[in-house]
Amino acid sequence: MSGGVDSSVAALLMKKRGCECIGVTMKLYNNGDIGISGEKTCCSLDDAEDARSVAFSLGMPHYVFNFRDDFEEKVIKKFISTYENGGTPNPCIDCNRHLKFKALMQRARELACDTVVTGHYARVEFDEKRGRYLLKKGLDSGKDQSYVLYFLSQEQLSRVCFPLGEYEKSEIRKIAEKNGFINAKKKDSQDICFVPDGDYAKFIEEHTGKTYPKGDFVLKSGEILGKHNGLIRYTIGQRKGLGIAYKAPLYVCEKDIEKNKVILGDNGDLYTSEAIAGDINLISVSEIGAPVRLKAKTRYNMKEQPCTAVQLNENTMKVTFDEPQRAITKGQALVLYDGDEVYGGGTII
Repeated sequence: MSGGVDSSVAALLMKKRGCECIGVTMKLYNNGDIGISGEKTCCSLDDAEDARSVAFSLGMPHYVFNFRDDFEEKVIKKFISTYENGGTPNPCIDCNRHLKFKALMQRARELACDTVVTGHYARVEFDEKRGRYLLKKGLDSGKDQSYVLYFLSQEQLSRVCFPLGEYEKSEIRKIAEKNGFINAKKKDSQDICFVPDGDYAKFIEEHTGKTYPKGDFVLKSGEILGKHNGLIRYTIGQRKGLGIAYKAPLYVCEKDIEKNKVILGDNGDLYTSEAIAGDINLISVSEIGAPVRLKAKTRYNMKEQPCTAVQLNENTMKVTFDEPQRAITKGQALVLYDGDEVYGGGTII
């Protein structure tokens, strides 16, 4: 229970099913130390109190579990490392993967709980023909969160429940208001919880104590256009904030870590038809035996695109899109869909 309206209503729906429930809030980061408060994050002291209030109103015990060490190791360090190595991380996926559905699931076992329930907009079904659990999109297409859950294993899917997957977000708020929840009108969290002001480069420098050196902005031809302020401050497809005057709009197309250069180009240079993903997890099947026609997303807020996927080895797959895609970025998730099923996914390498 993050303190938001979604996990609160998920708890209510489970209670209405007759389940015996324990409310849990994960303490992931000492937000007070970096001045976070308010509604933009999901882990503040206020949020924990909102979760406690809802749990109390539902007659549920409520616990706060301290997972700060795990969060530092699995989420923050990876966040920093991905930027340092030229990628763009997705810390919310890492938090779900390593904290909610690993550390928390282990704690659930220790408490003899059968199921971990969250407020994600997604659905889980068991397909008897295939003998596999399937992950499906939430029915509210505007809130579907299946993209950030592609990593779930068969064992994890057998022990999770997403009661909001059958609902529209507007219905969830109405249920919360009807039941007098303190957070019925609370805004959804949007920012990265451990970056209070959205300035992730400043956070990385303060957290590591490092200063990332300036280097050259260059065109593909090798022409030097000016100085950048440290590679971690740029991501593929970026146009704003470059501080370069040029005869045409320029975009970040590539980052050369070894030479500390940011390569710039025009919008057309950002398009490519292929992506390679590593650390893959397949849900609908145990392996991709032959090339398969699917759809894929390389970012959370993009429309799925037709493609052909082929598995290269146990941990790697290649996706070839029918039409070139813009700004496919190392470190982001590539997620495959077969209709409303999440076929599988991996991290773009």
